[in-house]
Amino acid sequence: MSEETGKPYDHTISGLIRKRADMFHEAERIRDRLAEIKNDLLALDRTLCVLGHKGDLDAAMPRQKREVIFGQGELARSLIRELRDADGPMTSRELAQAIIALRGDDVRDRRMISEITRRVSKALRVHRDAGRVRSSVDKFGNLAWSRRTGRSDAAEPDQNGVAD
Repeated sequence: MSEETGKPYDHTISGLIRKRADMFHEAERIRDRLAEIKNDLLALDRTLCVLGHKGDLDAAMPRQKREVIFGQGELARSLIRELRDADGPMTSRELAQAIIALRGDDVRDRRMISEITRRVSKALRVHRDAGRVRSSVDKFGNLAWSRRTGRSDAAEPDQNGVAD
C-alpha cells in the first residue's frame, strides 16, 4: 500500500462515522418531535377540559398493537431454566436482565428492564402458586426466587411446556 492512499478502510471508517453521527442527530430530532407531540396532546386535553368535555379521552384513542415479546410458554421455560442454573436465589430484576441478555437485547434499556421485570414477577407468582418455585425475602426486602427442590427434573411438562 502506498503512502498516498493512507490506511486501509479509511474511507469506509470515515463514512461509517459520518453515518453514525447522522443517525444520532436523527434520533435526537425524533425524540424532540415526540416531546412536542406529547406537549401538544396535553395542551389539547387541558383545552377540552376547559371547554367542558367530560368523557374519557383515552377511550377515544385507537388501540395500539400489542408487542409480543415472548411466544407461548417461552418466558416460563426461560425462568425455570435460569433458576435451575442459578447458584442461588435471584430477584425478578436479575432474572429479567438474564433473559434480556439471552435474547440478545440491550440490558441497559431501562424501559425494557421494567417491562420484563413486571412480566417475570407475574409469571413467577403463577409458578409459586403452582408449586414450581418458591420466594423468600432478601436483605433488601425484595423477593428472591428459587426453584423448588425435591421435584424430579424428568417430570412431564405442564400446559406451558415446563417440566419440573
